[in-house]
Amino acid sequence: MSEENNTGNNLIWAITTLIIVAIIAGALYYGGVFNNKQERKVDVNVTVPGAAR
Repeated sequence: MSEENNTGNNLIWAITTLIIVAIIAGALYYGGVFNNKQERKVDVNVTVPGAAR
């Protein structure tokens, strides 16, 4: 009886570990860790309304 319980328990831990690893890998991917480190330039144009002059 205890062997069946250990097998089920091991399966639950294996699935839980896979889910945790997938969550961590997804967070790192969307965080930009796995992406190529390219310099990103942002073009910002600041304008002042004509009435403020």
